[in-house]
Amino acid sequence: MSKFWSPFVKDLVPYIPGEQPKLSKLVKLNTNENPYGPSPKAVAAMQAELGETLRLYPDPSGDRLKRAVADYYGVRPEQVFVGNGSDEVLAHAFHGLFQHREPLLFPDISYSFYPVYCGLYDIDFRAIPLNDDFQIDVADYAQPNGGIIFPNPNAPTGCLLGLGAIERLLESNPDSVVLIDEAYIDFGGESAIALVDRYPNLLVTQTLSKSRSLAGLRVGLAVGHPDLIEALERIKNSFNSYPLDRIAIAGAAAAFEDREHFERTRRQVIDSRETVTAAIEALGFEVLPSSANFIFARHPQRDASEIAAKLREQGVIVRHFKTARIDQFLRITIGTPEQNQVLLDSLRQLLG
Repeated sequence: MSKFWSPFVKDLVPYIPGEQPKLSKLVKLNTNENPYGPSPKAVAAMQAELGETLRLYPDPSGDRLKRAVADYYGVRPEQVFVGNGSDEVLAHAFHGLFQHREPLLFPDISYSFYPVYCGLYDIDFRAIPLNDDFQIDVADYAQPNGGIIFPNPNAPTGCLLGLGAIERLLESNPDSVVLIDEAYIDFGGESAIALVDRYPNLLVTQTLSKSRSLAGLRVGLAVGHPDLIEALERIKNSFNSYPLDRIAIAGAAAAFEDREHFERTRRQVIDSRETVTAAIEALGFEVLPSSANFIFARHPQRDASEIAAKLREQGVIVRHFKTARIDQFLRITIGTPEQNQVLLDSLRQLLG
């Protein structure tokens, strides 16, 4: 703490990202990165930008990327917002769309950045408990609120809420913005973007970090009614008019255009998820139903922190949350078949 800090900074509780270890020869299954590389067409598009044009500012609106997203989802470009990772897009939504007269609602087990943003933007919130099966019950959100947000599939549980339930939630909260954070939707769910033309209070955010293997590029997006998008643009242009560089715009647009690579690699992750789930259930683990690129599992006879520590000794890193209700769960990213096999062999050894 410094005497030069403002009282506001002193009271902030920052988000803690997943560990990015510097050690080599690790099976890194702790931060939900895609085990497969990005689209070769995206790489080629980025390489094509490495030249004399880098002396020029990028398009502040990212129109090429907006058109690619709009074409992919069958919406209009004016319904699309793009930013420097979905965390920045979420930050603008917290700042510009959630009302302060009532608390923001989100699940008690959810993305841990949400309460951080509430602290940053002075927003009251209420954490709504997941049910005993770690599922969202939309009836619990039928109460006064200044907005609703949750990941779908949820993180870190991986559980999916269907579009029918999301519609019930929207219909019961017509005067609040409902934000669906779809970082993992491509691994097993149907995007709520299909509903944006019917519900002007719906905003859907996504990232290119997971299903399109571009975590290192930092590109996120939102889709919703043009009025919601205009609010995000006003915040963006009062904060950073150029959130995406020329390389990011080119690579992200090409990634959306290369549907064949996207479909092939996401199917590989989904198939591996089912294989890993069956294998660790055979080892005695309870695994929540996952529609993400990770699984959330606990063993009834072994402590989760002990399992995580033993796996680390064998060069396998998974995520353990020291949080109420889920402190006996491990979140395990789905890797390549070879990485998954190392995980399973290590678990068999330490549980044997």
